[in-house]
Amino acid sequence: MSAKGDSLKTILYALGANFAIFVSKSVAAFLTGSGAMTAEAVHSLADCGNQLLLLFGMRGAKAPPSPDYPLGRGKEIYFWSFLVALLLFSVGGAFSIYEGIHKLHNPEPLKWPWIAVGVLAFGLVAESFSMWGCLAEVNKARGKHSLWYWFRESRQSELIVIFGEDLAALLGLAIALAAVLATFATGNPIFDALGTLAIGVLLVVVAVFVAIEVKALLIGQSVEPETRAAIIAFLNARPEIARVFNLITLQLGSEVMRSTRSKPR
Repeated sequence: MSAKGDSLKTILYALGANFAIFVSKSVAAFLTGSGAMTAEAVHSLADCGNQLLLLFGMRGAKAPPSPDYPLGRGKEIYFWSFLVALLLFSVGGAFSIYEGIHKLHNPEPLKWPWIAVGVLAFGLVAESFSMWGCLAEVNKARGKHSLWYWFRESRQSELIVIFGEDLAALLGLAIALAAVLATFATGNPIFDALGTLAIGVLLVVVAVFVAIEVKALLIGQSVEPETRAAIIAFLNARPEIARVFNLITLQLGSEVMRSTRSKPR
């Protein structure tokens, strides 16, 4: 799994899709009064901000080594990725849960629900395009491995974040659509409130999983297992090395630092 996906292309796909979705959701939330739609609009706005932060982090991570940063600033992308996970948890998840609880205590009937249905359908199409672009790059990186293995072992934090965001967005849109349709069919706004709560819980769960993965990189995680095995195999094949006793690696953004203890021939 040493191949790399194009993180920049994935982020730009997601940013374009989420901005278009945010505008349409905001208009629909204003017109219909749907809590689930409001939660989704805030979610999309948070996603746009998150992608801008990732672009900023990728730019900072490319800075060359300096006296203050002798190993470069490659790990800066991990900081911004972790911040994005926190924003997804707080701005997206916590706000949606608050909005859902508010709607439970103060239910409001939906106005022009078909507007919400149309916007959510558009959102599903746009977000599917973003997920398609993300998965194309993820598939390059994961090779023959499963998505779960890639998620757990990948060292591309920005790609992990975008994948988590896109997955949460698609599931959130599906929940919001189901909530709006149930409210429209029954006339009971409780379904809209429950959909809003479900979206909040979904965002919190995804944010926690993403934060756990990025935290490991931020603290100082080694390279991927396959990359480590390849380095050891390369060293063992060198004629001047009899045996590799230990290999210490550290992932520094897109770069790798390694230290080897070996026995010369």
